[in-house]
Amino acid sequence: MTSIGLAQIAIVLLAVIVAAIPLGNYIAAVLAGERSLLSPALSPIERVFYRLAGVDPAREQNWLAYTMAMLAFSVVGFASLYALQRLQAYLPLNPQGFSGVPSDLAFNTSMSFVTNTNWQNYGGESTMSHLTQMLGLTVHNFVSAATGLAMAFALVRGFSRAESPTIGNFWVDLTRSTLYVLLPMSIVVALALVALGVPQTLQGSIEATTLEGAKQTLAIGPVASQEAIKELGTNGGGFFNANSAHPFESPNALSNMLEIWALLVIPFATAFAFGRAVFDYRQGRAIAITMMIVLVAGVSVAYWAEAGGNPLLTEIGVDPSPGNMEGKEVRFGPAMSALFATSTTGTSCGAVNSMHDSFMPLGGLVPLFNMLMGSIAPGGVGAGLYGFLVLAIIAVFVAGLMVGRTPEYLGKKIEMREMKLAMLAVLIYPLSVLVFTGVSVMLQTGLASLNNAGPHGLSEILYAFASATDNNGSAFAGLTGNTPWYNTTLGVAMLFGRFAFVIPVLAIAGAFAAKKKGAASVGTFPTHGPLFISLLLGVIVILYLLQYFPALALGPIVEHFALLAGKTF
Repeated sequence: MTSIGLAQIAIVLLAVIVAAIPLGNYIAAVLAGERSLLSPALSPIERVFYRLAGVDPAREQNWLAYTMAMLAFSVVGFASLYALQRLQAYLPLNPQGFSGVPSDLAFNTSMSFVTNTNWQNYGGESTMSHLTQMLGLTVHNFVSAATGLAMAFALVRGFSRAESPTIGNFWVDLTRSTLYVLLPMSIVVALALVALGVPQTLQGSIEATTLEGAKQTLAIGPVASQEAIKELGTNGGGFFNANSAHPFESPNALSNMLEIWALLVIPFATAFAFGRAVFDYRQGRAIAITMMIVLVAGVSVAYWAEAGGNPLLTEIGVDPSPGNMEGKEVRFGPAMSALFATSTTGTSCGAVNSMHDSFMPLGGLVPLFNMLMGSIAPGGVGAGLYGFLVLAIIAVFVAGLMVGRTPEYLGKKIEMREMKLAMLAVLIYPLSVLVFTGVSVMLQTGLASLNNAGPHGLSEILYAFASATDNNGSAFAGLTGNTPWYNTTLGVAMLFGRFAFVIPVLAIAGAFAAKKKGAASVGTFPTHGPLFISLLLGVIVILYLLQYFPALALGPIVEHFALLAGKTF
């Protein structure tokens, strides 16, 4: 670990917080329907959308109607994206003449982008036409992220309202999240990326001459526009197979820092927006501090593990001072690779600028554990906030049990129904990850895709289903995922991870919105100070460590000690 590497990490994280505080205020104002800086330009466009869709923005929905609207929108999005991939050979903007995407891969990709997972079992530059990339994948990068932000603020309204039968209007939240937040920010970031050297063109390829004088064909396309929303929407689907390790997606150190900033800024901003929405900035600040503690702890472990180099190579005389550079870009190095890996798995983004499969065992354990926790530090756009609030409910319930009082959070009493729904939500992840992993290691069709045996092979399968269930999308690339078995099972895991989790969350929102809001008393457990932050951290560690410790012990932990003993698998 070097002072320069630590300084780079600190600069990026400081830039995130500086931007997240005012952005959080802006997001809260937009989703509350308040007038904002962009209202004069965008309000007329917003009204046109409502008229075309037949939506009355003043008419709100109860939690069930809100949920059904969200599910209907997702079903239509899945069907249209599936059809677009299957028929791309007959559609325009296909300069490379790509054929239609196979059915199982089209299912996996459609489920992936609709659920904000963006898992890619294909090479973008060799599989998807420009039309599919722009009209299909990039559009879903916007609307799937906007759907997450909408659902988060539906839950926030559950805390901020009292005796209300409604939690908002899904169509209004979706429109405002896209039009006022994601689209303007994406335009700015895309222009910045173009200035830093990222291509933005409708050409299919260009010819280049190598240093040896040979001719080489390089794939290009509308990269910058997809790259911007890929990070800002915590999507992760790259234009190229190498994702942000590709020099056309991230040409230099500045573009790399900008992309890390972009994938972190909205998730942290939603925590501050939560504080403004519930009229207590301290509540949002406590959530943001907890998120940052988990993120910094993960970055520290990953950077330490990668900076130490590979002991097997050190034994044969390789200088360990550059760190473990296998699978990393020299222009980024271990520090920014560790920050990117921790940030992308802490935000359910899935974009990568290095190969996580090549990390040291403890370095790879960090992104794996981030996803097993549900990528809540700071989490995906919207998804991180509602995931963290579910854990806050559980933490307050535990505190209530310890002091013998009825637990309450922000004036809302937490009763049996809310706790059942919260536990149902958090148990979805281990049920999906562990069951699918267990079945895959018992079937030859699952084992046939492995590139490594032993503990690392187990980690590859565990990582894949953690990534899919968590709607992250990154991978230990040693696993060949483009098979009927993994395309199908990973697609189903994405479905569970998104919708089986959020339906109980929206039910909690409805239950809280209908409750009376009680005033704080002497016995009320404060949820904005160091004690609450400590309790929340304890619940996070204990809850997820107990759920996954056997799998982690058989995978990366065993691999770590084997490596120290001079063995590999």
